[in-house]
Amino acid sequence: MSQFIDDVNQRTQMVGQNRMELLLFYLGGTQTFGINVFKVREVIPLPQLRQIPGSAGVVRGVTTLRDKTVPIIDLARAMGMQSTRAGADGQQKVVVTEFNRSVQGFMVSAVDRIVNVNWDQVKSPPRGTGRESFLVAVTELDNKLVEIIDVERVLSLVNPLPTEVSESVRSAVAEQTPERREIVIADDSVVARRQIESAIQGLEWPYVLCKDGREALDYLEEKAAEGPIHDTVELVISDIEMPRMDGYTLTAKIRENERLRPLRVLLHSSLSGEFNTDMVRRAGADAFLSKFNPDELASAVLEQINKTA
Repeated sequence: MSQFIDDVNQRTQMVGQNRMELLLFYLGGTQTFGINVFKVREVIPLPQLRQIPGSAGVVRGVTTLRDKTVPIIDLARAMGMQSTRAGADGQQKVVVTEFNRSVQGFMVSAVDRIVNVNWDQVKSPPRGTGRESFLVAVTELDNKLVEIIDVERVLSLVNPLPTEVSESVRSAVAEQTPERREIVIADDSVVARRQIESAIQGLEWPYVLCKDGREALDYLEEKAAEGPIHDTVELVISDIEMPRMDGYTLTAKIRENERLRPLRVLLHSSLSGEFNTDMVRRAGADAFLSKFNPDELASAVLEQINKTA
């Protein structure tokens, strides 16, 4: 297990080539699930848990990891399935993750392996699985479907994040009163799109929602074909990890296109590794912001728009 954890830690340093590393695991059945390795800190055997009165039903308890109290979430139960069962070795595992500025563990029955997948091989989840609301995407490996879990949605069941912009920030934006052109938002998570949408609505700013980088690029190219891009689009807010085209690649494509190059790009991601600062610079983005704080997002939007004006 320690070698496997070292492998995870090493692979989380690899980003920015329109591909991702998936950690594959099971929840008690034969269906294979996946999570982006960039969100994974380590994999450990299920430790002894302490119960917290009043905690969400999907939280099995808490443990202490490196002097930090970490909630352990029953991932299967959170998705409306039977509680996570032990794997073939008779023991459950915990995938310890860090995203959205928090650390939490997801209880799984067994961990399989890490695989490398191109984003263009990752598709939107099919309808009718009964779990599609908890899936961010699917891909196929060895002729088997891998369901990639929207862990941001799972976490929102336990720790809902505020989405309303404060009155002070709204007032600051209102005082600017610039000409309000569209903000293009690209994010594959339903929860993340709703959060961003709520924040931008609080600013009373026009916006367009796209489900991935490819959809956003197609939209921007269509707008650029109609006339100067700044006549219609103010700013691009993009997630990093998305099916078909990730945020780094979207940014690079914008910078390669002479008609799109003037656009400012804000990368907005649940990923929190130190690598983001360097990758933002290399991809050509103007700023990076960790998810999710509505006032910080609104302030970052205003800052980028003021630089354009």
